Amino acid sequence: MNNFTQIAYKLSLLVFISIYFLGCSEDGNSSGDSEDFSQTELQTVLETDKIAGTVDSVLAEIFLTNSVMDKSFASSNNCYSVENSQTGFVVNFNNCRLNGTNNINGKLTVVYAIVDETAAFTATYTDFYVGTLRVNGTRNYTLTSTLDENRISFTVISDMLVADESGAVISESGTKTFDFTFGDTLATSVFDFSGIWQVEANGNTYVVETVDNLKGTLNCRHLISGSFDINKNGFIINVDFGDGECDNLATITSPNGNSQEVTF
Repeated sequence: MNNFTQIAYKLSLLVFISIYFLGCSEDGNSSGDSEDFSQTELQTVLETDKIAGTVDSVLAEIFLTNSVMDKSFASSNNCYSVENSQTGFVVNFNNCRLNGTNNINGKLTVVYAIVDETAAFTATYTDFYVGTLRVNGTRNYTLTSTLDENRISFTVISDMLVADESGAVISESGTKTFDFTFGDTLATSVFDFSGIWQVEANGNTYVVETVDNLKGTLNCRHLISGSFDINKNGFIINVDFGDGECDNLATITSPNGNSQEVTF
């Protein structure tokens, strides 16, 4: 592999490890605290991150099991085929079950790039099915720190549409910045992320913005600290994940100051 390919390969693994844990952390069963913002709406906003984590875990599986960056050739296994080139690869799936996902179908295209001597790549999902959910759109990853340090940072710009079998569509667009710091072991490694992104569903628009960076560790399946605001047409709630304890609790605060503890 050339130098850029090595960088992109390492970046991809860390991206998907981090996003996998974030996707798991934000799944949950919570209660809304106002008629203006229902339990269903909160779960809808959080669901897009779970879906993003699922599609990226599929890409992680491709990187880990096929060494797709090693050379240019076409290959296949029982449920997907990979066509490689010097600039990226294309994968076509046919009823795959990867990383414990629902059946995967559709097309995934990855293109590498170097922007101002910084490694980057774009993953494009075309009629990409996770079970009955159909995903179309792109996720662009750009390395924002060197790999020589004890940490790695990268930015993800997402523009995705997700449709369920009834035809209902959820869209997400925006930017998130991830930071991963290596510990002596995976258990002591930590990550955090921040960003601002927009979710559109059921005729409503929700703008999500981190207030304090959301933090987690690889030995806890929940986010352990940080908070974000969700703005729905000027009605803003705050979701706070606490002060470092590994638990499934969060506090939701409404504009009038009322707060409620919920479980995720």
